[in-house]
Amino acid sequence: MNGRAHGQLRRSQVITTFGPGALIDLPNDSAIVGGLDTWGGETNLERIDEPRLSAKLASMTGVPNPRLYAPPPEPEGWQDRQRGIGAWRFPEWFVVQESGSGTGPGARSRRMVPRTALTNGRYDRKPVVATRFVRACSKGHIDDVDWYRFVHGPDDPCHGRLWLNERGTSGDLVEQIVRCECGRSRRMHEAVDFASFPLGKCRGARPWLGRHANEECGEPSRLLIRTASNAWFPQVVSVLSLPDRGGEVDRVVEALWDRLHIVRDTNALEVMKSFPDVADGLASFSDQEVLGAIAARNAGGAAGERPIKHAELDALLAVPEGYGDDAPIDPDFHARRLPESAWRRSARLDAVETVIQVHRLREVLALAGFTRLEPVMPNVDGEYDGEVERAAIALEPAWFPAVENRGEGILVRLRADAVAVWLGREPVKQRLSALIAGHNAWADRRKSERPFPGGPYVLLHTLAHLLIQSLSMRCGYPAASIRERIFVDAREARYALLLYTASPDAEGTLGGLVQEARRIEDHLRHALRSAALCSSDPVCAEHVPGRSMEERWLHGAACHGCTLVAETSCEMRNEYLDRALAVPTLHAAGAAFFGAA
Repeated sequence: MNGRAHGQLRRSQVITTFGPGALIDLPNDSAIVGGLDTWGGETNLERIDEPRLSAKLASMTGVPNPRLYAPPPEPEGWQDRQRGIGAWRFPEWFVVQESGSGTGPGARSRRMVPRTALTNGRYDRKPVVATRFVRACSKGHIDDVDWYRFVHGPDDPCHGRLWLNERGTSGDLVEQIVRCECGRSRRMHEAVDFASFPLGKCRGARPWLGRHANEECGEPSRLLIRTASNAWFPQVVSVLSLPDRGGEVDRVVEALWDRLHIVRDTNALEVMKSFPDVADGLASFSDQEVLGAIAARNAGGAAGERPIKHAELDALLAVPEGYGDDAPIDPDFHARRLPESAWRRSARLDAVETVIQVHRLREVLALAGFTRLEPVMPNVDGEYDGEVERAAIALEPAWFPAVENRGEGILVRLRADAVAVWLGREPVKQRLSALIAGHNAWADRRKSERPFPGGPYVLLHTLAHLLIQSLSMRCGYPAASIRERIFVDAREARYALLLYTASPDAEGTLGGLVQEARRIEDHLRHALRSAALCSSDPVCAEHVPGRSMEERWLHGAACHGCTLVAETSCEMRNEYLDRALAVPTLHAAGAAFFGAA
């Protein structure tokens, strides 16, 4: 690392795309984004307050009482150049930009040199570019390839001059050869076979945290293309800033605990409600909410410790009926349950129970860490499993980078009894068995213990993607800017999806999406009708995930022609999708939740 590089990023990109440890190409440099220790200290940063997100990060990372700060703003003038985020030059091996002398048509040979051989960023007055290849491991460590070892093996001390020979124009690894002046050479495709240790063992390098931040590792190093999409996968935790009904019911239950401590079921709760003070105190809460708070208190915890999405769904479903024309009390959240007469046109889509207009919402996203080579996704409740391994974004983290997004959305809830009847049908069971077989094949291949999310999640996830495509035609926002949030609470039989759009650089959005809630039946019909036949049918409809030759283990009838959307919109990286569960298809007509629309 020979100093910092200069460039600009949007604040939100620091959380989702180019956070600490990510590789980035600047106009004249290749760099790795520095850790939080390079951000100039907390005093120069804007504090973001979101207690529920801070508590979740504390339980995930073990950092006590973590604070949240927005990335530093753009420096103002040359006097403010010290503000910002460190981005260290990486890698430290370069290819000299010279014509070279290759053998054969389309071939060329160029010198490979380390940083120490450069003078003012050049070699022999010739420009250089960073090499395409680095090495990494599953723990997030990343390092320069030991090119001498790769060419000569671990026991040859030769440190002669190296060249990169390239044949053809495809850039394929088979056509890339590293050779030494001693006559030894090796093709780059041999570096892919990491089981034979062609790149050696990982030495735990963490260049984004500093030159001397190495830690013990010893895993086999794997070849990584510096600009590949698997070089950095963020672990982002997000919450919606909603009224915490869990906290409210906890407080009421605590105040009435001398009577409620003996309650174990609905019958006992009804008896206790015969007391006026108990009935008045619990009037605004459902029996399930009260029983959940009692059970949590008896177990020594609090209902507020339940999954993030469950608490959010509590608040969303508790909003009063209305059209949203009343003055909002909370600047971060304003939602109303749209009267059924305003959106229901017929009984054909009676499986939809509730439509809620979210006129204002605030989303806070925080970066907890990252992985390389393989992504780690949150579970259906929006949380990461406790044993998930992540690379650190600071030497001793005490706070985490976060951004605020403000916008609007639509929540659609399905009837619980309709979902239960659907799950009990034999064609649905058969379809879910095929999806589970694909999930198990994927899990075995990646040695993952992630459970199958269940039929209701796949149904809602697929329906969300179909609705995103329909809504984008009329709401004024492109599909890539509409995002999803899937709510599946099997214990209380609550199934809903939230489609929303939000911006980090404004106080809100323009209302185009939320007003489409009145036309939700039209959008459902259009989405289901479009999904019934894909341009890739019958190939798409007949896809069997458990016997996937192309290894699309987590897809049923789903492809880019019908169901997949931009990954900025999807909370599950376009996985666990099957339109056969939503609408009849050519191959599985009996598994659809909705009939022909």
